[in-house]
Amino acid sequence: METNITIKHAIEQIVKEKGIERQVVLEAMEQAVLSAANKKYRNTRDLEARYNLDTGEVELFEFVIVVDEVQDSYKEISLEEAREIDPDVEIGDSLGEKLDASGFSRIAAQTAKQVIIQKVREAERETIFNEYSDRQWEIITGMVRRFEKGDLLVDLGRAEAVLPSKEQMPREVYRPGDRIRAIITEIRMTTKGPQIILSRTHPSMLAKLFEAEVPEIAEGIVEINAIVRDPGSRAKVAVSSNDSDVDPVGACVGMRGARVQNVVSELRGEKIDIIPWSEDIARFACNALSPAQVSKVFVDEDNRALEVVVADDQLSLAIGKRGQNVSLAARLTGCRIDIKSESKAAEAELQEYASFDGTQVEEGEAEEPSELNAEGTETSAPVAVEATEEPIQ
Repeated sequence: METNITIKHAIEQIVKEKGIERQVVLEAMEQAVLSAANKKYRNTRDLEARYNLDTGEVELFEFVIVVDEVQDSYKEISLEEAREIDPDVEIGDSLGEKLDASGFSRIAAQTAKQVIIQKVREAERETIFNEYSDRQWEIITGMVRRFEKGDLLVDLGRAEAVLPSKEQMPREVYRPGDRIRAIITEIRMTTKGPQIILSRTHPSMLAKLFEAEVPEIAEGIVEINAIVRDPGSRAKVAVSSNDSDVDPVGACVGMRGARVQNVVSELRGEKIDIIPWSEDIARFACNALSPAQVSKVFVDEDNRALEVVVADDQLSLAIGKRGQNVSLAARLTGCRIDIKSESKAAEAELQEYASFDGTQVEEGEAEEPSELNAEGTETSAPVAVEATEEPIQ
C-alpha cells in the first residue's frame, strides 16, 4: 500500500510542478511498465498495462485467444483450459489474466523510469510550445542567462528564449541576471524542444510599446499605419485617427511628451518621429521628411518615385545625418525619393527650358513648374532611396 501511495504522490507532483495533464502522465506510466514487461518477456506475449485509479498501481494483463488447437502457447489457449478460468468463453474470445507487475528486475524498473522521464519531457515541451505559440508578437520580460556566439539566452521562467545578435539593439549591453524586454517573433519546435525567438529591433516591438502606452491605440481609435526603424538611432511612426476629435499625433506624444518618452526610454534613447498618415502620397512624403520643410513635390506614380524640392537651408535637414532622414522617409512611403535644393531645381529647370526652346535664357527667367504642395514632417536616407520593411504585427 505504501508503494501505491508513493506512486500517487509522484503523479500529483509531476502534474503540479510540470503543468502536464494527468492523463498524459498516467499513459506514460502505463507505457513504461508495458515496455519493461515486453523486454522481460522478449515480446512473446500480448500484454496490456492499465493504471488503477482506486489502488494507485499500474496493473499488467496478459491476453490469449481461445482456440481449438493451440499453436502458440504464449498467445493462445485451448477451449478446455479457458473454461476452467471462465466457463462462458467461446472459440475466438480474448481472455485476460492479471500478472504480477511487482517482479520486474532492476533493469526493467530503470527502463520504466526512463520511459516516464522521456514522456514527461515530451509532454512538457508540447505544453510550452502551445503556450508560447499563442503569444507570438507579444512583448515579454525575461532574465539574461548567458551569451552563446553573440546570441543572448533569456530565461522566461518555464522556457528559454534566444535573442539573436542581429535582433539586438546596437550599443545595448546586458549582463547575466539583467532584466530584458523583447517581442516574440517566432516559435518553432526542434529536436531539443520549443525554440522561442525574440527581437528588440523589429518594427512590431515599437508598435506594441505604443499600444501599451497609448489607450487610444489599444481601443482602436488611433491606428499605426506604418513604422520604419534604424534600431537604436531613429524611427518614424505614421498614425491616423478614426475619430475626427482625436489628434493621432498628440495622443501618441501624450501630455508634455510623457507617452512617447516612456517608449524612448525603453528603447534606450531611440529618437521617434510621429507623423500624420495620409493617402495623398505627396502630402505623406512631406510629413515623412519632417522636420524639414518641403517646398514642392513632383509625383511619378508609374515608377513610385518622388522629386522633392526644399529651400537651400533645409537640404541638409531633409537628407539627414548620413542620409538617414530621407532613407527612413523612402521606406515609410514605399517610394524612391530624390531631393533637390531650390537653387539646384531652378538651375535644372532653366537648362531644360533652354534646351526645349532652343535659345539661351538668363538665370532667374524660368517659369515655375506645376507642383503639388503639402505639409511637412520627418524622415531619413540617401538623396535617392527606395525601401522595404517588415510588416507590423
